[in-house]
Amino acid sequence: MSDTEKIEKEADHHPYRRPVDAATLILVDRTVSTPKVLVGKRHDNVVFMPGKFVFPGGRVDKTDNRVPIAAPIPKALEQNLLKGSPKITASRARSLAIAAIREACEETGLCLGRKGDGAAAELKGEWKPFCEAGLLPDPSGLFLIARAITPPGRVLRFDTRFFTADASSIAHRVEGVIHPDAELVELVWVEIGSKPLADLHPMTKNVLNELEQRLARGPLSHDAPVPFFHFYGGRMHKDMLA
Repeated sequence: MSDTEKIEKEADHHPYRRPVDAATLILVDRTVSTPKVLVGKRHDNVVFMPGKFVFPGGRVDKTDNRVPIAAPIPKALEQNLLKGSPKITASRARSLAIAAIREACEETGLCLGRKGDGAAAELKGEWKPFCEAGLLPDPSGLFLIARAITPPGRVLRFDTRFFTADASSIAHRVEGVIHPDAELVELVWVEIGSKPLADLHPMTKNVLNELEQRLARGPLSHDAPVPFFHFYGGRMHKDMLA
């Protein structure tokens, strides 16, 4: 049974929910012979994927598009985000990329940013760690790896864009984010294909497989096809965004 088929075996009796936009960030360390990715173990008491190893991510916040950034998202990345249906705006594409950075910092304490031109912006709330470090979020090193929509009938549904970035993009670390009562209780760098990744959610494994194939071909590029996992006609399909 394929991973996409396994997804269909999950509980699907919940009332229909419209999927909400979300973003996930896969940080990659390529300084070693076998690339490593950063995964966190979710708390056993959370609703979505309790106890599973996951990549940091979450839903887009309505303020994400208004946060000042160190550099615009690459035009090629924006074009990839605008592909597919339902159609989104350029501002929504920006929000998705910024949400991936915000969620990663919130959940792991690792912040992707750099000093902006001029005086540092007074960022508040979830963005306070950037302000304290004199940084602005920097989406210029992000690449879109895949898009996936949770099938209907699940307790939570997300229209998730999976981004990746090199570990060298990490500009600041917030201490104390990972602890027994946090959303992520453990954080580890693991080699792609290693045992800790065997327990990933099937869809997460699909996306990781896409990333592994991209990395095997050399430097990441915005020109690579981006798969889109979505449910129709009674089963999960993998198409390419166009």
